[in-house]
Amino acid sequence: MTFNNKVVWITGASSGIGEGLALQLAEQNCKLILSSRRKDVLEYVKNNCSNPENIAVLPLDLSEINVMKAHVDEAISLFGKIDILINNGGISQRSPIIETSIEVDKKLMEIDYLGTVALSKALLPHFVANKSGHYVVVSSLMGKFASSYRSAYCGAKHALHGFFDALRLEHDKDNIKVTMICPGFVNTNVAKNALTADGSKQGYQDEMTDKGLDVNAFVKRMIKAIRKEKFEAYIGKFETFGVYVKRLSPRLIHKLVLRSKVK
Repeated sequence: MTFNNKVVWITGASSGIGEGLALQLAEQNCKLILSSRRKDVLEYVKNNCSNPENIAVLPLDLSEINVMKAHVDEAISLFGKIDILINNGGISQRSPIIETSIEVDKKLMEIDYLGTVALSKALLPHFVANKSGHYVVVSSLMGKFASSYRSAYCGAKHALHGFFDALRLEHDKDNIKVTMICPGFVNTNVAKNALTADGSKQGYQDEMTDKGLDVNAFVKRMIKAIRKEKFEAYIGKFETFGVYVKRLSPRLIHKLVLRSKVK
């Protein structure tokens, strides 16, 4: 698969992985649609990209699941079609289960799971009509195994795998592809913006996140996985081995994560 002449829609495009994708894909002879909540920041990202004339900005809030059809119609009208939807938008969480308000769990599910699902379902008829389409979903290694202080985040990411595995099965006949991207630690602001027990932002960087993969290096590997139309790609450092350890022995991954004392 190449990005040549494709229309790629990226959510969560205002910073971190989404911004990195915009900057690198802008050089791939494709058209981009950038979405997140803040139009001014999206415009800033667009203007930092090469070929900004091939980039459109479409503000979108993933928590507003009832208006996704209107967003999809507008997105299609910008360049006449959508070929690839990169579901990158979302938030994280850092707090013990016993202290975490159920409202935090609800918000993580609404944004990370239901928002992504609602947007993807709204776009699905367009993909089916064209007998072509590619969903790229930025999940996490926490969608494959778990870690302490991320219960709501792990729950939402695990749910994404269940939904998109089913979608891949149902629409294989329509030539619709699904690639699940599972990052490990990537040096973005995801930890600073993570919700704590009462719903407030953590406000500081995790040590492991700070030592994570550089965004540009991560995005290069992610783009390679999309080109290969991989079902799943695990991108990070040593932490990616947790996926394989979990398959071998759930008890062993439990012990290893306990010893890591990751927070």
